[in-house]
Amino acid sequence: MPRVSALEFQRKFGRFQHEAQREPVEITRHGRREFVLMSAEQYDWLRASAQRSHRTDDAADVVIDAVEHAEMDAEHKPLDDLLT
Repeated sequence: MPRVSALEFQRKFGRFQHEAQREPVEITRHGRREFVLMSAEQYDWLRASAQRSHRTDDAADVVIDAVEHAEMDAEHKPLDDLLT
């Protein structure tokens, strides 16, 4: 993601406006990230994506049951060892 200071962003707004159509642009103030400029299409996708997320507390019983009884392939067994 391109990174630009707020001052440079103000001076070259048109350039960064066009750049944000391709990918988000990070705008910093005093070296710290403060804003991200992105296209409306990217923003809409991000909002829709967030709305598709659900809390585990809201999961249906059938989903909870499936997760509780799920098994990993044997090739992933070493991952269980990391938890102990």
